[in-house]
Amino acid sequence: MAKAFRNLNRRAKPQKYGVALVAVFILVALTYVTRTRTTSMRFSLGGFVTPEKKPICDTSNRKSDICEADGDVRIMGKDTRMVFVAGGGGGGESWTIKPYARKWDAGSGARVREVTLKLVDGYAQDRRCSVNHTVPAMVFAIGGWTGNYFHDFVDVLVPLFETAYHFGGEVQFLIANLNRPWMDKYQLFFKKLSRYEIIEYDDDDAIRCFKHVTLGLRCTSAEDFQMEPSKSPHGYTMFDFAKFARGAFSLERDYASRMGEEADKKPRLMVITRATTRRFMNVEEIVRMAEEVGYEVVVTEGDPDVSKFSRIVNSCDVLMGVHGSALTNMVFLPTNAVVIQVVPWGNLDWIAGHYFRDPSDQMKLNYLEYSISEEETTLTELYPREHAVFKDPMSLHPQNADWDTFSRIFLKEQNVKLDVTRFRAYLERALRILRHRRGE
Repeated sequence: MAKAFRNLNRRAKPQKYGVALVAVFILVALTYVTRTRTTSMRFSLGGFVTPEKKPICDTSNRKSDICEADGDVRIMGKDTRMVFVAGGGGGGESWTIKPYARKWDAGSGARVREVTLKLVDGYAQDRRCSVNHTVPAMVFAIGGWTGNYFHDFVDVLVPLFETAYHFGGEVQFLIANLNRPWMDKYQLFFKKLSRYEIIEYDDDDAIRCFKHVTLGLRCTSAEDFQMEPSKSPHGYTMFDFAKFARGAFSLERDYASRMGEEADKKPRLMVITRATTRRFMNVEEIVRMAEEVGYEVVVTEGDPDVSKFSRIVNSCDVLMGVHGSALTNMVFLPTNAVVIQVVPWGNLDWIAGHYFRDPSDQMKLNYLEYSISEEETTLTELYPREHAVFKDPMSLHPQNADWDTFSRIFLKEQNVKLDVTRFRAYLERALRILRHRRGE
């Protein structure tokens, strides 16, 4: 055995130059793989195989399409609505998308115009740059259902955070379907994400040149008002979003009050009353009971001034309201606060959980859910007790009837007269949660 080893050692010495050549080959191969940015190399026992081209547009997501490209990017708005990219090969290939994060909803998409991204081999003289930009570009739309408070967040603000936050403010927004009053409402949010003046894409007749473009907004979760960190390139969560939103509006409180920290201070309860549908019919009775339990009570229908209203929400420890877009304000609550969603009559637990139960947990808020009884709905004044509204509510849900019927009965015609004796236990439980809130 020792002899064989010595013979093997002697035979190996003349091979040292061959070993050096192999090492050089491996170094060159690794350098090539490292420098390859637009393709990925697969390796097998037989060596390198055909490169796989990195996709520019991802259209697989249920909620949104998104395109990202590097190169000589030239963006044209107004009537053209084109994004051209040269320098990456594949000239002639193109994608046309609606850059609004609700593509599955035909109704919302009808309000958003399409934008096309096209790969080209080069540019003619008529496509010379009017303006050269040194930061990346983001092209997206705020049409669709924006104007509804819930959709402002789930269709625009949440996906915009997911897509733009990692740029650290160094990104240029080109926004289609731009609505100035709407932009003014959320200007603090947008200024926190971009240091640059927003370009109104539909009216822009310049040829703007960039080295990177993102067309559309990223949605990591197929569910509204949620994120999936495992699918995010940066691992963002709804807790990150809530923290960002509090920072954008300069809100003071990061954590809810712990019961007993200040002897004379009562926890603040916000009661959202709603102006038209799904209203509380006995607000004064609710307030008296809540004060007996030990709360300082704030009653409100909301305020279109988000900056002002977010500060009021942030000053509260418990937020309660009937299912509706006003509960979206939970994003401004301090961490470990309590959300109490009052679920209207009609087996609406599925819609309540989808929109607010799961998101509140992701934001590190405590969630309680109170489903009203048949005796607490004003539908008893409109329909006889033997009607399907009471005997078989599920038969009137969208999957069995249609959305218009469902929404008319359970979301528009219905108001709530809360049983304060039954509901009292939920406010008492919220106090116990504030005493033993989750770790900070």
